[in-house]
Amino acid sequence: MNSEQGMWGYMTNDLCLCKGIGDLWESNCNSNPVHSRFVSNTIKPGVTKPFPIAWRQCSAPCATPKSTGGGCGRRGLPPQPQAHTERSKRKEMGRWVLHLSVGLGLLAILLTFCYAEVNYCFMARDKTCSECLQAGKDCAYCPDENFDGPRCDLSENIRAHGCSATLRATKIKSIMKNRTQINKRFSQSQVSPQLMSMSFLPGEEKVVDVEVFSPLKGPLDLYILMDFSNSMADDLDNLKKMGNKLSQLIGKLSNDATIGFGKFVDKVIEPQTDMRPSKLKTPWPNSDPPFSFQNVIKLTNDVGEFTRELQKEMISGNLDAPEGGFDAILQAAVCGNRIGWRSHSAHLLVFSTESAFHYEADGANVLSGILPRNDERCHLDPEGKYTEDISQDYPSIPTLVRVLGENNIIPIFAVTNHSYTYYQKLSEYFPIAEVGLLQEDSSNIVQVMETAFESIRSKTSIQAEDKPKAFKAQFLSTKEELVEYGLFNFPPGAIGNFKMRLKADRMIDETPVCQSNQDEKEGTMRVKPTTFNKGFNIEASILCPTCECEKTPIPNSAKCHGNGDMICGKCKCSPGWLGAFCNCSETISAQDTSRCIGPNMKEPCSGRGECKLCGGCVCSNPDQYEGQYCQYDKTQCPRSGGFLCNDRGSCIMGSCACKKGWEGNACECTNSNQTCLDNKGGVCNGLGECKCGLCQCKETAVEMTSTCEPNFQAQLGVCEGTRDCVRCKAWKTGKNEDCKNCPFEIVMVDELKEADKVRDSCSFRDEDDDCTYHYTAEDPTDKAAGILKIQVLKKKDCPAASLLWLLPLLLFLLLLLALLLLCCWKYCACCKTCCQSCLALLPCCRKGRMVGFKEDEYLLRQSLLTSDHLDTPMVRTGPPKGTDVVRWKVTDNVHRGPNHPQALIKPNPKETIQFPLSVRLNRLFSDILSRPESREADQLRKEVADNVNEVYKQIPGAQKVQKTAFRMQRNAGKRQDYTIMDTVLSAPRSSYPDIVKLTEKNVQSGSFQDLKVVPGYYTVATDREASGAIEFQEGVESVDVHVPLFVKEEDDDKKQLLVEAVDVPLGIAEIGKRLVNITIIKEHATSVFSFLQPPTHTADRMEWPTFQSAGRSLRMDEPRSHTAHGTSQPRTKRTI
Repeated sequence: MNSEQGMWGYMTNDLCLCKGIGDLWESNCNSNPVHSRFVSNTIKPGVTKPFPIAWRQCSAPCATPKSTGGGCGRRGLPPQPQAHTERSKRKEMGRWVLHLSVGLGLLAILLTFCYAEVNYCFMARDKTCSECLQAGKDCAYCPDENFDGPRCDLSENIRAHGCSATLRATKIKSIMKNRTQINKRFSQSQVSPQLMSMSFLPGEEKVVDVEVFSPLKGPLDLYILMDFSNSMADDLDNLKKMGNKLSQLIGKLSNDATIGFGKFVDKVIEPQTDMRPSKLKTPWPNSDPPFSFQNVIKLTNDVGEFTRELQKEMISGNLDAPEGGFDAILQAAVCGNRIGWRSHSAHLLVFSTESAFHYEADGANVLSGILPRNDERCHLDPEGKYTEDISQDYPSIPTLVRVLGENNIIPIFAVTNHSYTYYQKLSEYFPIAEVGLLQEDSSNIVQVMETAFESIRSKTSIQAEDKPKAFKAQFLSTKEELVEYGLFNFPPGAIGNFKMRLKADRMIDETPVCQSNQDEKEGTMRVKPTTFNKGFNIEASILCPTCECEKTPIPNSAKCHGNGDMICGKCKCSPGWLGAFCNCSETISAQDTSRCIGPNMKEPCSGRGECKLCGGCVCSNPDQYEGQYCQYDKTQCPRSGGFLCNDRGSCIMGSCACKKGWEGNACECTNSNQTCLDNKGGVCNGLGECKCGLCQCKETAVEMTSTCEPNFQAQLGVCEGTRDCVRCKAWKTGKNEDCKNCPFEIVMVDELKEADKVRDSCSFRDEDDDCTYHYTAEDPTDKAAGILKIQVLKKKDCPAASLLWLLPLLLFLLLLLALLLLCCWKYCACCKTCCQSCLALLPCCRKGRMVGFKEDEYLLRQSLLTSDHLDTPMVRTGPPKGTDVVRWKVTDNVHRGPNHPQALIKPNPKETIQFPLSVRLNRLFSDILSRPESREADQLRKEVADNVNEVYKQIPGAQKVQKTAFRMQRNAGKRQDYTIMDTVLSAPRSSYPDIVKLTEKNVQSGSFQDLKVVPGYYTVATDREASGAIEFQEGVESVDVHVPLFVKEEDDDKKQLLVEAVDVPLGIAEIGKRLVNITIIKEHATSVFSFLQPPTHTADRMEWPTFQSAGRSLRMDEPRSHTAHGTSQPRTKRTI
């Protein structure tokens, strides 16, 4: 025997035997142990008392256990010494490159085959018609005499090869033999249906609906099994005093309940028990002789009798700490009549102890030397004592799980803190079990039982018993979701619904199921909850279809040249004859291979197969190659999206045979137009054609959705998207180019339709005449007339003209005021700001409203910076009504001229850099979001990542966002209590314009997928520039701009950044003070103001007195009241 030992298993006879702890098996290991008993005396790390360990056979060699991350293979060899010369390194690198190239090539080939679906029907191509149909539910046979393709294959493949008629097995419907509806008035557990007959073809699966019902207070059997070792003396005394509490508990749990009692210690043999005669009589003062298990009180409904009998009991004792409770549990389960379990009731077993447990192999590996395994039978004498304790080993954990399940018993482990962790782990092996923590004297055992029972009431574990080997069962929720271990939560008193999926295997241990034993492919299985005695019986069987044509062969058929019989369209040649039609004799001439060479071929069978006698090719890999000369490769058909035939067809003879509903060379096009339906159910909104499942829209000046509907969402709605076009066409105002790009049908009407009858109702003020115009937008009945039908009200709403005579006077006064302001401007520089504010209030000046930066210049010292951003205020003057959105940008290192050495170095556009992003979420900020480890912050980060990644995945090369954080920004108008989300997106440098455009589009639409954001605010930055937008809400006069400072180690000793207000995309405000200069000085700079002369673009600067001092600035013309990150309020110029 070849055997190779590994750290998690060993290899023997080409099989990998994996070692696992409890249920921690790798998924490719068999469920049944190879060894007949568990290995003992093996300590699990961190656990004092070991759990069962066994060897199991794996389907794949040297797999990895789920619990440890280790391997089932050999331990790694120590690293070999390597030469450190440059030459050896190059050789080693060359070998690695070669190995990597070969590995990648092999990986690509393996992936190709891994994605290829296994055609089990084709494997039976050379077999009989009946064997073909028995290969699987989808197999078909072609009986056509002139058919020259593989006769056994999937039905669609056979038809694609040209077979005119196929033979297929007929599926048989399930027969419901007994179905009684559940009646909630019966206080008993019920299951519906009760009996069904189901027949399956090999590989077929069926789903059946099942209902279960558990009453609110159904019959209940409660059996208390207590540890009687000496350490439990005070626990027994307390239990004796709880007669009234037990009676109240029984009445609360059920109207039809019984209660029983059993006790256990351990095997009466060394070393578990002190075998000295005196200790065998009284191991402790006032104690009973030692014993293994005894049924003391049979299940009874007389609580008074239970209490009286319990008073007679005395404690016993043993030597070692673990007890023999497993012997007691098994006897209490299998001795149903002796214990008194009722067939129509729920069974609860309360196991009370303060010690760990012995399990299988403990009896054999200690001094007692008990070798026989537990036979799982009842061995109680007339007094209820277990008689085989010294003759049989302890039962194993899997045995207990199975036996309790078969007898519908739910265990409740009531244990003290000493052994709580053992039984908590043990409970995980049972479908349903509870563990309760007892006090040291068990004074709370009644409360533990009540709590455990309430927890168990809503748990239902479904299992399939006595299932034939050829079937597999799975349990699903009503939503078709797989439920692990069949564990459902069905409340008592309500009907629980679930589905059972039953599948018939095609093979049993590499043998076709139809060739297996009869008891392996048919039988009656029982489906029921573990707590029920009643169940749903299924008479399941495997159908093995046969072909009628095999019963009527044509002897010496002419088609077979009289040298064979025709059976189901295929020749079965007589001895001495070969070929598909028995026309080739077994002679020397049959060895000629020229018949296996096709046109333009050099090798027989294309080098992919073997040339048989009489010129027939047998492909070496029929799952990959086919054709008369093996000339077709099933993996070389056209692909779509990386999938062969788009996974919507089969590769047949070098081309894709598409499934129904698909077409194209690679089956990439669907015949359905479901993906082209617009919101009204039409196809491509009547403005395009549905081709290959996608709408091909006509060219228009308006952005279209994927279903050729106008995408006004990107333009802040229908009204914003049509206002300029309507103003130009209806009133001849605005810009002329708006008329050229207007694809809408515009009609002037005397009265508009009601708002609920149109798509949208719009009203806007015409800036040219200060009048308001109204119109509606709706979908046109004739798509050729335009994308939208616009109905414009003929009459505008204009302001009253009764005071027009005052206009000349007002103009004269304004002119006079302007002259006065000019005089003040010349002689009083402090009037500058006041004049600007006054002019902004006039409707004739800058249209009444202006926005701009408050400050001109900032001077910052890098060592004093507390943040990498500067909050600089932007103000708005004029009427505060209405909303204005201002776009801004910032550029780093503007002090460098075009010939500066750093300016001449152009960045790599393909370089992946980080893009810091900021948007304002449509949710209020809370302090808990500022703590990254909080649960609310973590959930919000996940929501942000899911939606933002979905938006930016259309950017080529974009990666997932990271470093997401949340903050609140002060001086943000009415939005300052809302949450600002900061995150980082990694993408190629050249994608900056696309990221800015995509960010602005989603911000203005108000959402990133399902993540709601507030329009009007965003920031997108790189390592040298940034763009963003802020919003002035109605009534807001000042908002801070969060400007990145781009502080880097390689910065010049003194550098300048330029912040610019770009434009106002939304609103009527004009930009006033457009620019802000920011100067940052490093600590070691020797000259501070060498380049701080006001740039040519700054028109209103004060004279700066400049001083030079090594390492510091001597200018302090105003108090230092502004630092980075917005902690001050500078005015015209600030030194920080």
